[in-house]
Amino acid sequence: MYEKEMIIKNKTGLHTRPATDLSTLCQTYESDIKIRTNDTEIDSKSIISILSGGICKGTKIKLVINGTDEKEAGEKISEFIENLKE
Repeated sequence: MYEKEMIIKNKTGLHTRPATDLSTLCQTYESDIKIRTNDTEIDSKSIISILSGGICKGTKIKLVINGTDEKEAGEKISEFIENLKE
């Protein structure tokens, strides 16, 4: 299992464009990929789930990945989230 805590730094959070890009990236991996906030677990392969999560700037998240390609997925997805631009 791969787990990493992060804080969303992007000024607009996970709005439509980055949510779409994140979902597309996550769909390239076989592993189960979830984003957890204090009160929500988000299926990161679903754009609707990401947008419904209401993740804005300053939100503390935990990326949780479980599966055969979890390490590679975790590294790439973490890098994507940490490098989000407005």
